[in-house]
Amino acid sequence: MIRPFAERYRAALADPRLPRNLLAFQRAWRLTRDTAFSRLQGETSSSFDTAKAQLVAAKDAVLADPSEARRAFIDNARACGTQVHEVATAADARTRILELLQQRGVKLLAKGKSMVAEEVFLNHHLEAAGIRVVETDLGEWIIQLAHETPSHMVMPAIHKSRQQVATLFESETGHAVPSDDVQAQVTLARTELRRAFLAADAGMIGANALIAETGSVLLITNEGNGDLVSTLPRLLIVIAGWEKLVPSLADAAAQVRLLARSGTGQEITTYTTLITGPEPDCEVHLVLVDNGRTAMWRDPDARAALRCIRCAACADVCPPYQVVGGHVFGYVYSGAIGLVNTSFHHGLEAAAEPQSLCVSCNACAAVCPVGIPLPELILDVRARVVEERGLPWYKRAAFAVWRDPRVFDRVARLASLAPAGAVSRAHRLLPRAWSWRALPPLARRPARDRCLGRVFEPDSVGPWVASGARGLTVAYFVQCVADRCAPEQVDAALRVLRACGARVAVPEGQHCCGLPMLDAGDLATARALAKQTISVLESADADYVVSGAASCAIAIMHDYARLLRHEPEWAERAQRLAARTLDLLSFVARVADPPALGSSDPPTFTADASALAAAKSQQPLVTYHSFCQSTNVLGIADVGPTLLRRAGIPLVDLPEMDVCCGFGGGSSVDNPEVARGIVARKLDNVHTTGATILATDNPGCILHLRGAAQAAGLHLEVKHVAELLAARLSQ
Repeated sequence: MIRPFAERYRAALADPRLPRNLLAFQRAWRLTRDTAFSRLQGETSSSFDTAKAQLVAAKDAVLADPSEARRAFIDNARACGTQVHEVATAADARTRILELLQQRGVKLLAKGKSMVAEEVFLNHHLEAAGIRVVETDLGEWIIQLAHETPSHMVMPAIHKSRQQVATLFESETGHAVPSDDVQAQVTLARTELRRAFLAADAGMIGANALIAETGSVLLITNEGNGDLVSTLPRLLIVIAGWEKLVPSLADAAAQVRLLARSGTGQEITTYTTLITGPEPDCEVHLVLVDNGRTAMWRDPDARAALRCIRCAACADVCPPYQVVGGHVFGYVYSGAIGLVNTSFHHGLEAAAEPQSLCVSCNACAAVCPVGIPLPELILDVRARVVEERGLPWYKRAAFAVWRDPRVFDRVARLASLAPAGAVSRAHRLLPRAWSWRALPPLARRPARDRCLGRVFEPDSVGPWVASGARGLTVAYFVQCVADRCAPEQVDAALRVLRACGARVAVPEGQHCCGLPMLDAGDLATARALAKQTISVLESADADYVVSGAASCAIAIMHDYARLLRHEPEWAERAQRLAARTLDLLSFVARVADPPALGSSDPPTFTADASALAAAKSQQPLVTYHSFCQSTNVLGIADVGPTLLRRAGIPLVDLPEMDVCCGFGGGSSVDNPEVARGIVARKLDNVHTTGATILATDNPGCILHLRGAAQAAGLHLEVKHVAELLAARLSQ
């Protein structure tokens, strides 16, 4: 029923309209979503967090004892006349529903939108038994005519153009359909579907929430089909997973406030319906589906995924989703949540290849209205895939070298002897899928040769020496990528710290934080390198541990304790280290808090004013990309621009500054076409600014963006913020 991943992937890449349509959709969604939340309770920044906390508490109350919540709901639903059928598997759900329909002689079933029905592949089963099924949601009807599954949980046909829809409608009706007149297409659909509403022997809907205290079904829709399907036929079947349970009507109201805003950017959807038992002479049957949900609940790490309210916000901000769409980035459920729950509903094999598309940008977690730690859970799935399948040969070989500091050092130094011309020629020889990014040459003299095991005294003079960092000792962690490929970034970071009045020690013995292995699902190697890093850094006599690589700082601050959670002693040591670790920009901004250079901060220019600003200042024009995890994990998207302005460096605004650049560690090697699509979006945005320098705060992003710009022949320098600050402080 669902094609293999490789086929879906190739088909998506071959459709040039798909990424264009999805990019326009994502940009429009983000604007309307943020506007809708800004008006929630008349608040701004705290409105989303307040509403989210209320709904998370309601969902967690169910997850604390789902058996009790189910019992309460079932008792109250049956007291109202609803007949409830608990089923364990997808096959059980299909069988029970078919029995209900056959026992009542149903020939035509009119269906409202239901992801659980898609999950259990219900339509195919019913049609094979001779029952005609008509999807009455417009998007679902379109994909039914196309013999496809939804590509989006809220807007299932978002991947289709109006021209493609016209062709489908013409095939179904035998009449000409205007290819560019959406309203005419909607009118035709209403006319055709009205016949199904009036002729149906039974109706089926899903549920947005199941309310335990009343036994009610909550249905939230933008089309009238849900109400028609649930009221016109005498037989109504509701199919839902038990995770849709909420304790009370007040909790359901909290979900209503969040779902439309997160799903479609509306303040409220058109229809909000409560169904509490049947009308006279009618039947309501509710099929309560497990299909892996109890297994998910029993996994303490995956349990939070059961909070999901199917708003699809995680897809709406996902950079890889924008490139290939939901049929690739998922299975039945698309987006980040699909990479998590697919393994429980359909088996690990169904999730194994789609999960490789995730670039760990954490944008999904930032917008999730129920606080699901989606990036962590996706990495858990990735680790299970590696445990079952093993690593790809190229990662296995690389990590075997990377794990041993001595072997890694020998190999890196040997590779650094290759002439720069040879590296350039090697890039041109790469297969086309990888040729869009130039390879970075390895430095003949890595940063460690100049700083490892040394202590650098603070500057005695300079504009920032009297900052809040004066008198502090900082232990500096050297990221392995910057060490070998961009040692100038390490030099600049040390220069900035000393310029802020800090004494800087660079501990001997440091190697790699283990993040590449964690991202790849190789937990054994990741743990080994994490422990090695903890041992080195915790022995340093320093007030803070700082790294110019935001990714490494985040790994130490946010990933280590979870990575080592099954080893209590190491987890505690990880927590202690995390408490005194900061990325470079946070340390400079929050701890040092240096004064502005000059009488006032220079302005941030719009793109329209960029050329004029450059001409007047006679300086290269700078724009800023915030490393996605700096934005979504640390919440410091504005810190880099603030520090640059404080140092007297004028900036031009970068559209979508905080959208991922597509590096994603190993994912850009596993799925290079996706990484290329994401970085093209970023470089297109940079082009609109007219900037000649792109600054950011993470070495991996820098090498990725630099390589893509170089291969494309762009005249663009990509630098670490520390390089610009160090140069300014040296003037």
